[in-house]
Amino acid sequence: MTITSSGAGLSTLAQQYADDGFVLVKGLLSKEEAAYYRQRSHDLLAQLNRHDDPTWKSAMGLADGATRLQHLHDAQFYDAEFAKLLVDPRFTDVAAAVMGVDNVQLHHTKLFVKPPENGSPFPLHQDYPFFPHTYHRVGAAIFHFDDAPVEKGCVRVIPGSHKEGPREHNPEGSFHLTEPAFEVATPQPTEAGDVLFFTYLTVHGSGVNTSDEARTTWLIQYRDPADPPTVKTHDHSLGQGMMLRGVDPTGRSAV
Repeated sequence: MTITSSGAGLSTLAQQYADDGFVLVKGLLSKEEAAYYRQRSHDLLAQLNRHDDPTWKSAMGLADGATRLQHLHDAQFYDAEFAKLLVDPRFTDVAAAVMGVDNVQLHHTKLFVKPPENGSPFPLHQDYPFFPHTYHRVGAAIFHFDDAPVEKGCVRVIPGSHKEGPREHNPEGSFHLTEPAFEVATPQPTEAGDVLFFTYLTVHGSGVNTSDEARTTWLIQYRDPADPPTVKTHDHSLGQGMMLRGVDPTGRSAV
């Protein structure tokens, strides 16, 4: 189910998120805003001239040949326009509502570009094993800056999979699930401006971009500041602990 952000209350979004582990909010950004951020994303990657490829070794089996991926952690530290989007109430109000809290804290961000024709896939996984937290009030929002149909390697999810809690992952080649099969996950094709919210317990992945256009997304991982991590990890994320909405009731520093 998809919900148009202008036509549904936050309580409806929160209920679907609780039931399915995700919610696709249509048109959270306008087409013009999405195009603007798409251009800034590609300009930023070109300016920085990064050549590292974060493709998971465990993703190799999902493609017929070699694939590529471009990425950037902490885009908000390179371009203030991304910092503005981090605290945009259209995003933060939904993030708070789906978690059932008032306060939203940043964990990290990643800018991804799947190049045309061979953009790298991601095998099915939960985000949980990368940065486990005590109460599991951790989620993600994927901003789509251009259209992401199935042939572009859109995100796939398994509805309701979050209800089973943390799963055992194979750590080889980055944490991934060996079952269920990738094909059983439900594609979530999107348009520019759509934002997909999901819990860090929701099983998800994405396919190969076989189209002739790049797929451009920005991932924001957020959490309830009152939910402490169980292990110290992801320390390279410069903005971790920044408050995006409300206050940190614990008064502790970023961890």
